[in-house]
Amino acid sequence: MAKVEKELSVAEKLANLYKLQVLVSEIDRIRNLRGELPAEVSDMEAAIASLNTRVEGYYNSIKEAENKIQNMQAKIEEAKNLIAQYSEQQNDVQNNKQYEFLTKEIEYQDLEITLCNKRIRESSETIEDLKARIADTTQEIDERKNDLDVKRGELDEIIAETRSEEETLRDKAKKLEGTIDAKLLSNFKRIHKKAHNGLAIVPIEREACGGCCNKITPQRQIDVKMRKKIIVCEYCGRILIDEDLANENEIRRRRKGLLASV
Repeated sequence: MAKVEKELSVAEKLANLYKLQVLVSEIDRIRNLRGELPAEVSDMEAAIASLNTRVEGYYNSIKEAENKIQNMQAKIEEAKNLIAQYSEQQNDVQNNKQYEFLTKEIEYQDLEITLCNKRIRESSETIEDLKARIADTTQEIDERKNDLDVKRGELDEIIAETRSEEETLRDKAKKLEGTIDAKLLSNFKRIHKKAHNGLAIVPIEREACGGCCNKITPQRQIDVKMRKKIIVCEYCGRILIDEDLANENEIRRRRKGLLASV
């Protein structure tokens, strides 16, 4: 921050602060031109990222289902080998008890094959369903990307149109900030951030605060007009100036132009 070479009068401080308000309001106006586009672009990017994560999850589920199918197929082969083994052993049994035992083992392996085939069908259906979901989600992603490109284009166009003006305004505002003491500047920025219309310093208009429209007492109006100390609205906390000071700066601004040097 630039160092103030001499102590400014309260009137000069208020004048500089009001000039800063004009610049800041113009910067706010430029930012408002972008409207909700930055937030919309951010939301759309987040939505696309979420959809991509969902597709990735579908692919992981497909891989799990494919592994399950491979495991079931391995079990089927194992069961077939056991059936062949038990069938061969039946030819060499010594009694009915051994034969019945082998028969039950063969039946069990048949059931195991049936169960594995059922699980393979279920996993195959799951894979087909997941592939359909991937196709639908991918299509949705493509559509959203197209919408995002349009929104980005609109935002980039607005930014390109206003970038030079905004940079000039910010440079001017920074230069003006160097003429305002730190405490007063800090209060200004705090009020500007909280105020719904961004106005931190306002003139008294028709005996009322130009920010919240509450009536200002006659004595406070006199104090404001004297420009001997910083007066704030007791209702909204905005810094008050008299209408003449505001008009003087408005006339000067119109003559020199908003972007003229301070």
